[in-house]
Amino acid sequence: MIELYTWPTPNGHKIHIMLEEVGLPYEVRPVDINLGDQFQPEFLKISPNNRIPAIVDPDGPNGTPVSIFESGAILIYLAEKTGQLWPEAPRDRYRTLEWLMWQKGNVGPMFGQANHFTRYAPDEIPYAKERYGNERRRLYGVLERRLGECPFLAGDHYTIADIAAFPWTRNHANHDVELEAHPNFKRWHDEILARPAVARGIKVLSDLPPRKLDEKARDILFGATQYARR
Repeated sequence: MIELYTWPTPNGHKIHIMLEEVGLPYEVRPVDINLGDQFQPEFLKISPNNRIPAIVDPDGPNGTPVSIFESGAILIYLAEKTGQLWPEAPRDRYRTLEWLMWQKGNVGPMFGQANHFTRYAPDEIPYAKERYGNERRRLYGVLERRLGECPFLAGDHYTIADIAAFPWTRNHANHDVELEAHPNFKRWHDEILARPAVARGIKVLSDLPPRKLDEKARDILFGATQYARR
């Protein structure tokens, strides 16, 4: 059984959804990032960048255990392990990798910065809010154009590229995006949201009580604790 080290964030949801889609059994090991669990030595052994998600597969390559960190790497590993959501044809596979890398290099970092300066920055910084807000809107435009060309990001079929992008756009209502101007995105979003495996993946750890971002949690996530050398 796969050990899943995670927390209910967009990157965590990627792997929750993937495991539900491919039907692999897994055990959830919560990593409470507000309390600093991500800095524990046991977790750093499998995720040296102190980020969730990470997995340990006791039945890895050649039947030997393997640990994987970084959500994109985990998606590729699980796709290769199961032969699912990962095209066989080289051209289609590279298209999937393109859009997976697009999410990893653009949507994740830019949406994350937009969210930070909108919700968590202690000071109002108009330049940062405008810069990252504009970039987030631009990326929704890229998504809209692509989904006007084909049903899914990599082409005609749902793949790990869609699984990577969907959790970051699930809360589009908070992203200053008008759905009327993004009908292709809306069609894609609604179709993915309706998948039973996606619904199950989103529910993982959803029963956790809400936590207030107090000063200790803020320091852990954004302050000196985050940047301490380990």
